[in-house]
Amino acid sequence: MREFSTRQRVLWIVGGALIIIYCLFPVAWLTSLSFKPPADLTNRQFLPTEPSTENYRQILPGGSAADLFMPALRNSIGISLIATLIAVVLAMFAAYAIARLDFPGKRLILTSALAVAIFPVVSIVTPLFNLWRNIGLYDTWPGLIIPYLSLTLPLSIWTMSAFFREIPWEMEQAAQVDGATSWQAFRRVIVPLAAPGVFTTAIISFFIAWNDFVYGISLTSTSAARPVPAALSFFTGESQFIEPTGAISAAAIIVTIPVVVLVLIFQRRIVAGLTNGAVKG
Repeated sequence: MREFSTRQRVLWIVGGALIIIYCLFPVAWLTSLSFKPPADLTNRQFLPTEPSTENYRQILPGGSAADLFMPALRNSIGISLIATLIAVVLAMFAAYAIARLDFPGKRLILTSALAVAIFPVVSIVTPLFNLWRNIGLYDTWPGLIIPYLSLTLPLSIWTMSAFFREIPWEMEQAAQVDGATSWQAFRRVIVPLAAPGVFTTAIISFFIAWNDFVYGISLTSTSAARPVPAALSFFTGESQFIEPTGAISAAAIIVTIPVVVLVLIFQRRIVAGLTNGAVKG
C-alpha cells in the first residue's frame, strides 16, 4: 500500500475539514437561527446574542404552531416508514429474481426502474391530483404512500439487485440439498447475507420519502396527511409583521434528528452495505 508523505497527509486533512465545514455549515446556521428570539433574527451575527428556546416551545405541544407541526411530524414518520417497508419488501423479491433468475427482459426491467426513478415528479402531480380526488385518495395516507413508492421502489430495486449479485448462490444450493425449500433458503440464507444491502436500501428509501415536498404539498390540503416539508410552508408568525424564520428553523432541526439518529445507529451496516455492493466478486 502506498504511503502518503507529510504534505499529502496535511492536504488530505485540510481538504476533509473544508468539506465537513461546507456540509455542516447550513445545519449550524439553522441551529443558530432556531435559538434566536424574533427580535434577534435581524442580527447578522452567527451566534444568538440572547439564546432562547422560544421557537421550540412554539412548535412543540402547547405552542402556537403545535397544531400545525405535531400532526405533520406524525404523518411524516408514519407515511415514510410504511412506504419504506413496502418498498424494501417488494424490492427484495424483485432484486432476487433479477439477480438469480434468467428470463427475457431482465435488463429492460432495471432500465425501466432507473428511468422511473429519474422521471420528473412535477410532470405527474397534476394528473395524479385529479385522479386522487376522483377516487377518494386525496389528502390521505395511502394517497401519499403510493406516490412515494414511485420514488423509493425503483431505486430500491436497482440498489438491492447489486447486493444480491454478490451473494454466493452455492450457499442457497447447499441449503436446498440439506432439505430446505426455496422459500426457507431465501429467508434463512439469502436474506441474512443481504442484510447490509437491505439496511442501506431502507435508509436511502426512508430519506427520499422523508424529504419529499412536491407530493406532500400537492396531494394534501389538511393536517390529516400533510407531511412536515409541506407543513413548513404554512408556518406564519404571531403577527403579519413577524417572520416565522425561527420557528421554521427549529422545526427543521427537529425533523433532522431522526435522520441523524438512523445514520448513527446503522452507520456500520450502511458502510458495509455500500462497500459490498460496490465490489465485484
